[in-house]
Formats: sequence, C-alpha cells, structure tokens
Amino acid sequence: MERTYIEGLLNTLNKKYGFNLKFSENFKNAFSHSSYTNEKRIAKHLNYERLEFLGDAVVELTTSEFLFKKFYELPEGELTKLRASIVCEKTLVKYALQLGLDKCIYLGKGEEKMGGRSRAALLADIFESFTGAMYLESNLEVVKTFLHNTLFTEVQDLEYHSFVDYKTILQEYISKIKLGEIEYVVLDSTGPSHSKTFTSAILIGGKQYGSGTATTKKESEQLSAKQALEKLGYKDI
Repeated sequence: MERTYIEGLLNTLNKKYGFNLKFSENFKNAFSHSSYTNEKRIAKHLNYERLEFLGDAVVELTTSEFLFKKFYELPEGELTKLRASIVCEKTLVKYALQLGLDKCIYLGKGEEKMGGRSRAALLADIFESFTGAMYLESNLEVVKTFLHNTLFTEVQDLEYHSFVDYKTILQEYISKIKLGEIEYVVLDSTGPSHSKTFTSAILIGGKQYGSGTATTKKESEQLSAKQALEKLGYKDI
C-alpha cells in the first residue's frame, strides 16, 4: 500500500512539474521508519535517517541560495533568522501533510498503533528524507523546483517581517509576564474582494497595544503583534 502512495506522489509531481521520478530503493528507504526495518529484519542503514541527513543539507543549501538572491539587502543575521523560520518543523509538517507523505511511510505494527504516522517530528524528517532521495534520483534543479513550489511559497509574495512569527513570540512573552488574554480584532476592511486591505488591532487584557494594515488579515495581525512587542519593550526582534 505504501508503495502505491509513493508511486502516486511521484506521478503527481512528474505531471505537475515535468519531472521524471520513478519508484526506487532510495524512495522506499526515504519512507522506511526504523520500526519497519527492525520488524522486517532489514539492514539498519536502509531506514530514512541517512537520507534525512542528506535532505537536511540539501534543503538548507537550496533555501539559503533562494533567500540570498531574493533578499539581497538583508544582512547575514536576518537571513539566518528567516531561513530558520522557513525550515522549521511546523512548515515541514505542513507540506508533508499537503503532499500526503504521511500515507507513504513504512511503519512497524507497534509504531503504527502508537500513531507514529501523525507524529510531527517524524513528518518533518520524512519531508527532508524525501528531498534527499529526490536529489539522488534527479538533480539539484529538480529539488529547487520542488522547494519553490512547497517551502518557498511561504516567502514568494510577502515582506520579510511576515516570516518572523511575531504572534507566536508575543504569545510566549505575554504568557511569561502574565499580562492578560490576547485578542485580535479587525478594525477595518476596504477594497474589492480580490484586492482587500485589512486593519487589525491587538488587545491584551482588553487594552489595545498595536495595530497593523496589510493586504491579508494574517499579515495585518502579524504587524499588530510586532507593534505590541515594540510597545512592551521586547528586545529580541
């Protein structure tokens, strides 16, 4: 069953992007969990972990090049932060699930029963091991196309500040200093449906601490969270 899902995934990518990917030992290994190789008494080096090691490096290199070229004005420190916000567990899991990589994983019976297929850390690793196998079975240009249409869609049309997750930073900070409950409210929405502008405000303990205006509600909330952090004197942004 897993092989069927892997072949379906490869066929979808081939049709969508003009690739020529075929099921191979590398792709099987990329989806083989240690519980499966142990159960089947397959050599330990044939699970996903070595390919995850390779894929991690390929993803980091490709992401670094993409950001280096796109944000030519940003210094090294900000590029590093931006790369970390893209190549993170949350984002890797998001695209692993969108691609259906969870269905492709070969798991041992025990790991399957324990819900291993939906474990975030494993899904993030599998995204990278799949990328590693793709690199071995094709070339770096294919990987670049794949990542441009998955991870890099997070940054294609947004400003840099959108990728520093100010909302999460603020939530953690407010929880630490116990200032009150956070609420985001839309103050205004203008323009036609295909080109709206949103203004959002952030309330903490019922008091407004910031506001932001952007072309998406999500981005306007990020801007309001950034303003709130600045007003609160948070230094690490």
